[in-house]
Amino acid sequence: MIDLVLIGAGTGHPDHLTLQGVRALQEADIVLIPRKGAGKEDLAHLRRAMLARHRPGGAVVEVDLPVRDREMPYLQSVEAWHDAIARAWAAAIYLPQGGTVAMLVWGDPSLYDSSLRIAARLGWRARVVPGITAIQALCAAHAIPLNSLANEVRITTGRRLRDHGWPKGCDRIVVMLDGDCAFRALAPEGLTIWWGAYLGMPEQRLDHGPLTLAGPRIEALRREARAAHGWIMDCYLLALTDRPQEAHQTYTARTPTTPGPLSSP
Repeated sequence: MIDLVLIGAGTGHPDHLTLQGVRALQEADIVLIPRKGAGKEDLAHLRRAMLARHRPGGAVVEVDLPVRDREMPYLQSVEAWHDAIARAWAAAIYLPQGGTVAMLVWGDPSLYDSSLRIAARLGWRARVVPGITAIQALCAAHAIPLNSLANEVRITTGRRLRDHGWPKGCDRIVVMLDGDCAFRALAPEGLTIWWGAYLGMPEQRLDHGPLTLAGPRIEALRREARAAHGWIMDCYLLALTDRPQEAHQTYTARTPTTPGPLSSP
């Protein structure tokens, strides 16, 4: 039996690993490093830097990840992609007597990450060592509370925000996996945004303010950062600040006029 330990690696800074995560790395038989191809070598490099600091000299296996077919319907393409990743993992790992495989996962392995689903395809026994999530890192970077007083927060994706508009019943939303600046689909008046990319890393970029002013700046920052690094990981918090609570009941999405840059998953 292969045990897979998914270790929350924060957002890329070696100090984001918890002591429990460091111990799990050191106790694993093999550490699996996924490679996402040309232009995204930094992602594997960051994992290697963490290992050099916390597990020098340990066994490491690197695996090239397949690319998702973006011509297929979204959910169908994701299922096929996960099948292909599972096959790549299985081909890369050789532990005939069983053992423990560790993998560093950005943010939290239980939040918008499919490593657990992929492990289930292989029949591997998985456990999670939680780390700092991108949401925690975002709020810490801006020194803001996640929620307004006594209110809920909705966590959603750029795709859902673009397709369905502002969710009912909440005054704050966290948006993840947004490669298309989905906030452009919203009427910006009365909204405030706190945005961050490469959170906790030397390359960290932040912006915040009324969406009417900060939105165009963020789009430009994303284009610049992606061109400089070949990849970008970012998220943002949106808040209804200058409109009554009941206004979001009729708050609807509007179609962006121009496409934005694509983000790495």
